Amino acid sequence: MDNVLGRYSTYVYAILRIVSGFLIMWHGSQKLFGFVPQMPGPPAGSSAQALSPLMAFGGTIEFVGGLMIMFGFFAGLAGFIVSGMMAVAYFMAHFSTAAFLPIVNKGELAVVYCFVFLYIASRGSGLWSIDSAFRGKTPNGG
Repeated sequence: MDNVLGRYSTYVYAILRIVSGFLIMWHGSQKLFGFVPQMPGPPAGSSAQALSPLMAFGGTIEFVGGLMIMFGFFAGLAGFIVSGMMAVAYFMAHFSTAAFLPIVNKGELAVVYCFVFLYIASRGSGLWSIDSAFRGKTPNGG
């Protein structure tokens, strides 16, 4: 199997980085700008809810960090920060002694994001990134 998929690992990693950054960026967009509306949407005529400073800070990390990861601009640093934020989000919003397992406390996405972004922090921007364009890296990661 390594012979089949191994030669594409740099491309698969680039796709993982781009898609993960894209997805987390939309979480931040929802918090900061109310776009894309969550389902079900607010009733017609209702005003947007005030954003707490903690949610604004988290939304900013998600939005800016997601863009940096998606475009591969200091993706290692951004991945480390977003990974830490997702760990904090899990323990603040999901974890409890009554509901220890992520499947029970609905924290699976926060845990998966935490470890995906930790992996991105360890690998850096890689292929198809702004960083590799500036550094003149070869397509196979060299």
